[in-house]
Amino acid sequence: MTELFEYLHTVADDEIDEQGHANNVAYVAWMQAAAIAHSAALGWTAERYRQLGQGWVARSHTIEYLRPAVAGDEIVVQTHVADMKKVTSTRVYRIIRRADGELLARAETNWAFVNYATGKPTRIPAEIAHAFPTMQR
Repeated sequence: MTELFEYLHTVADDEIDEQGHANNVAYVAWMQAAAIAHSAALGWTAERYRQLGQGWVARSHTIEYLRPAVAGDEIVVQTHVADMKKVTSTRVYRIIRRADGELLARAETNWAFVNYATGKPTRIPAEIAHAFPTMQR
């Protein structure tokens, strides 16, 4: 599997705000959905994390909005892991309108690996770190 993962989504009516374009919160939801789908494609499903008792939580998001998305737009959320540190990882996203290839947004999420029982950061197991290939930004 290549480092770059693509998640497809069609912008829904309920993701549109009063200004007629996708709400900011929708972008975060697309980013999270892409990250979850990428993780599952690499063998790390929500169930597997539950069994481990550990998993990822978002620490911060950075989004640069470049063009609006509107209802019915088919978008591609391209994502990859940029780095994997001791207890954190940075994931990068490019949100693209499929019809014309227009870049709608660039984004990053800083994820922390935590113990579900305590909520405290914990070292990323080697098995997980090795499952996620990294790619420079």
